[in-house]
Amino acid sequence: MPSPYRAIFATPGSKAFSAAGFFGRMPLSMMGIGVVTMISQLTGRYGLAGLLSATIALSAAVMGPQISRLVDRHGQARVLRPATLASVAAASGLVVCAQTGAPDWTLFAFSAGVGCVPSVGSMIRARWAAIYRGSARELHTAYAWESTVDEACFIFGPIISIGLSTAWFPAAGPVLAAVFLLIGVFWLTAQRSTEPVPLPREHHSGASALRSPGLQVLVMTFVATGAIFGAVDVVTVAFADEEGRKAAASLVLAVYALGSCLAGLVFGLLHLKGAAGRRWLVGVCAMAVSMIPLQLAGNLTVLAVALFVAGLSIAPTMVTTMALVETHVPRSQLTEGMTWTSTGLAVGVALGSAAAGWVVDAAGARAGYAVPTVAGAVAVVVALLGYRRLNRPVPTREGRRIDEQERHDKRGADLA
Repeated sequence: MPSPYRAIFATPGSKAFSAAGFFGRMPLSMMGIGVVTMISQLTGRYGLAGLLSATIALSAAVMGPQISRLVDRHGQARVLRPATLASVAAASGLVVCAQTGAPDWTLFAFSAGVGCVPSVGSMIRARWAAIYRGSARELHTAYAWESTVDEACFIFGPIISIGLSTAWFPAAGPVLAAVFLLIGVFWLTAQRSTEPVPLPREHHSGASALRSPGLQVLVMTFVATGAIFGAVDVVTVAFADEEGRKAAASLVLAVYALGSCLAGLVFGLLHLKGAAGRRWLVGVCAMAVSMIPLQLAGNLTVLAVALFVAGLSIAPTMVTTMALVETHVPRSQLTEGMTWTSTGLAVGVALGSAAAGWVVDAAGARAGYAVPTVAGAVAVVVALLGYRRLNRPVPTREGRRIDEQERHDKRGADLA
């Protein structure tokens, strides 16, 4: 492992919580695509499959920031375990209803319950932020590592989820996703030494972290970015199905994630200078442009190459986003702020999945790749319109006021 990565893992407990985070984030790449595969296998209705996946994503978008706000106030262990149990119970109900041919409304009801899943990635990044607060170089490397882990989940997750659902039984993907969630969250919350300590009650305001203008820009842009991801997942499964090789969709999507994974590893080794907002804008534009060649792919091999290239811009953009979040929200709301970006992605995934499923049912898989292309264009427009907000001076953050007070108190003690 290159020296910058070795350095961040010198902290006791860091390897364990990052490993737990890998298992806890696997459902992020497995549940939605697993539900799409399960429902399409059982009913052949891609429209319904996309809507159910969208329902899960929208529910997570609503519940995620609320769960993270509770985490900021009460700690990870007290909040994550009950939230996880609720999500797993709903996933179990969804599987049972799908297998028994229950009415569609029951599928939507349980899909909404699955959205209680906590944002494990935000919990892991909050631990890194607590360890390396004030150390920009180490924190950049840590965020790059976690983005790489995210992409590793998207390499292995779809392969496992789609592969098992097509080769074993239709619900195998969602079932295993629930198992991974239980393992990851309960392992993570057992590690109390690295858990961020919640700030005292007086440091928590009733206002949401989303009041930050900079965070609003990031979240709105990520809605469009999430639509890219959701649409690509659904359309790629349908494209592979039309080619008569549905199980190969997992490999194609894994190549998409592999491009991002490799880019994230390299990005973490760089010592970057200049405005983070400018790097973020370039990343968003690159993601949008990379969607155009997908509409020209005539077979799965060409599609895989195009998706690999498209993936190269994902992880660097995500790493830069996390760095921007930390500068635009108070320390007492950091987990919530990070989760809002995940919420933007989740809303976008929901919209992209639903739109792509509708287009595939109406005009076929090749036409479906117009959805991520349009979503990329929207992301660029939103990013350009909000770019100035990311470069405005940020009001003194709560964490800095606390640090200044601590220095003041120490100075007074020294004088005494």
